Amino acid sequence: MLDGVRHSIEELIALYEAEKAENTRLREELRQSREAGAALKEQIDELESEIDTRNLKDAFNGGNYNPEAKKKIESLIKGIDKCISLLEEA
Repeated sequence: MLDGVRHSIEELIALYEAEKAENTRLREELRQSREAGAALKEQIDELESEIDTRNLKDAFNGGNYNPEAKKKIESLIKGIDKCISLLEEA
């Protein structure tokens, strides 16, 4: 009977160690996935910024009409006008 209990405890310890190792592996995998996700998000942001820049460049150069670029230009102009009015008030 004591040998049976001892054997069960050894099995439990072995299972615990295996789960502990699996947990460590999964935590590392999660960390790597988060890093990869952050890098991809940064790349997406850079590409979106490049698209906006190209759209604005095309709009200023008389390229193809792009309603999104026009909206962006109008938004920039409104922001500039607001800054000017705030400077005049100061």
